[in-house]
Parts: sequence; structure tokens; C-alpha cells
Amino acid sequence: MNEIIIIADETMNGVRIDKALNGKVDFSRTRLQQLIAEGLVTISDEPVKANYKVHVDDEIVIEVPPTVEYKVEPVPMDLDIRYEDSDVIVINKPRGLIVHPTSSTTEPTLVNGVLAHCHDLSGINGINRPGVVHRIDKDTTGLIIMAKNDAAHLALSEQLKDKTMSRKYYALVSGVIPHDFGTIDAPIGRDPKDRQKMAVTDKNSKDAVTKFYVVERFANHTLIECHLMTGRTHQIRVHMEYIGYPVVNDPKYAPKRARGNGQLLHAFELTFIHPRTGKKMTVSCERPADFEEYLRELRKREGR
Repeated sequence: MNEIIIIADETMNGVRIDKALNGKVDFSRTRLQQLIAEGLVTISDEPVKANYKVHVDDEIVIEVPPTVEYKVEPVPMDLDIRYEDSDVIVINKPRGLIVHPTSSTTEPTLVNGVLAHCHDLSGINGINRPGVVHRIDKDTTGLIIMAKNDAAHLALSEQLKDKTMSRKYYALVSGVIPHDFGTIDAPIGRDPKDRQKMAVTDKNSKDAVTKFYVVERFANHTLIECHLMTGRTHQIRVHMEYIGYPVVNDPKYAPKRARGNGQLLHAFELTFIHPRTGKKMTVSCERPADFEEYLRELRKREGR
């Protein structure tokens, strides 16, 4: 692990640690915040907190983990392709499939499968995440769009930022939501008590907005349609747990109630502006078989 030592000067005095280091080292502020959160930024051998204000002559030690490079190999797999042309490909991702490789990934990912299918993806995200414009969780099913060239990638990424790309989900949640629709506007950041989770928090968080509409009610469950207005990690799962209606079978945010192979959350509709033609396009897909089976069982119990 490499070590960087910074002696705080007058320009850093009284400034929060991430802001103070910004420009002093060749890392983005997001990367600095990540290193701080992981306890890799220390003063006097003690990890600093994110809100620490720097003092003149502080000896700040940054431990930098070595960069791990991965070679993403094509792996043939059955892909449920819902749209494809020379610029983009839209796939209905099954439950249990990770989108792209990470340092802890051992099994083939969606990226491996897409590379085997079309042999070429955009390179903006580097060799580990070719073509990946956005992600959905391993156990979330549904639509994901990938770019085949850099121009398409830039155009689609811009649509995510300016919210001209629309993503809609079905979620089955525990509990009966009494109102027909709602908006959850609550910032999301890393859970300070569990670094593997996200949470609604005011600390080091980003704005997050989810709109939802009730589709069907059951005795103890509600089927809802969710519209993402922002794209934070685990956003729907965190927001629904926050208001007391966790997604069914969610092992991370509803562990006491989780049964089955993962959360019943499905990305069923994706609307975007085609990066080459400028045409507005909507791609959709049905709920997966296990999701439908769960709904049938609920209806059967209630004599429907």
C-alpha cells in the first residue's frame, strides 16, 4: 500500500479534511471521501472523521491501496435482448447476475456476456466497466442500457444527469400503503453504522427523490410502480424501508422478513433519446416468473 504524507499549511487551516486535501493530491474529492470513510486517512496514527477540521502543521497520512487491473473476457451466455443497434443495447437482466466485474467478483458478469455477443463496447469507464452507463443491483431484475461506442455513452450519461432518461420499476413491498401515490424526497449516503449499506442521512449524502404509485393492494403487501427522479445506490430499497414499507425479500434492508432469492424489484420500462437519431424510445419488459408467482400466491390466499 502506497503512503502519501501531507503537512497542512495555512491554506488548509480550519478547512474540512476532504476539502483541505482537494488539489493537494491527485485524487477526486469523491475518491478522497472514500479513503476517509475507509479509515485510510490518519493524523497521529488515528483515522480522521469526515467532518474533521484541519490544523496548521497536521501531518496527514493517506494510505492508497494498489490499483487492481482486471481483464474482462467475453463469456458466452443467454441474453434477453430487448433492443439493439450499432450504438446501444438494452438487456433484461435476470436475478443474480452482477453488471460488471469488481475486485471481489469471481463469477461471469453481464459485461462478460455482452462482450461475447457484440465484441465492442464503449471505453469511457475503463477496462473494468466497458459500456456501463448505469447499474442495477445483482438481485434486481430488468432493463439496463449499455453503450457500444463513446459518443453514445456520453449522450446517454448526459441524459441521466439532466433526467431526460426515465426508469420505471415494479416493487412489491411489505405492508399496505393507504394513499395511492407519493413522493419520497430524502438524501441518501453511506450508512454510518454499516459501510455495506446505504441510508437516509444528512451526512455526506446526495439528494434522492423517488415517486411511487400504488398498482395493487393485498392483505399485507402492496404492489407499486416507482419512478426514479435521481439514481442513487439502492435508492428504491432504501427509500421504501425508510417510510416503513421495505421491498419484499430484500436481504439487506428487510433482513427479518426476507425469504427467497432476492428483493422483488424489477426495472420494467426504460425511456431514452437515441444518441444518433434523436428519437425518443421506450423499451419495456414483463415481470419475471418468480415475481409473478409471488403475486399469484397472494391473490390465491385472498380468493381472487
